[in-house]
Amino acid sequence: MSNKNLLLSPGRGLSGDQTRAVAPLLKALADPVRLRLLSEVAARPGGEACVCDISGPFDLSQPTISHHLKVLRQAGLVTSERRATWVYYRVNIEVLQQLSGLLSGLTAAVMGESRSCEPDQ
Repeated sequence: MSNKNLLLSPGRGLSGDQTRAVAPLLKALADPVRLRLLSEVAARPGGEACVCDISGPFDLSQPTISHHLKVLRQAGLVTSERRATWVYYRVNIEVLQQLSGLLSGLTAAVMGESRSCEPDQ
């Protein structure tokens, strides 16, 4: 998915392909644990953290945290790299920028045009 693929055309919403591309990202972020995990990784220096660095604030088992991180990775919101016995997760900045651009585009579309059912004044 690229920024260009998520741009709104004037007077049109997202295409079916665009919505199918972005829905898994939003679905992954809709879970409170995953959103918090993403924010914990993003808050670390360099936007990177080991599971051992971020599991402390959660009242969840290690396998549950790993599952949620796997969902974030599969959605493309984080990348991972194994270093010895630990897996380090890094925020995928490009994907977050794409989501930000989409949300900004939706906001601009709503703010910039009158509603089609309302008469022009």
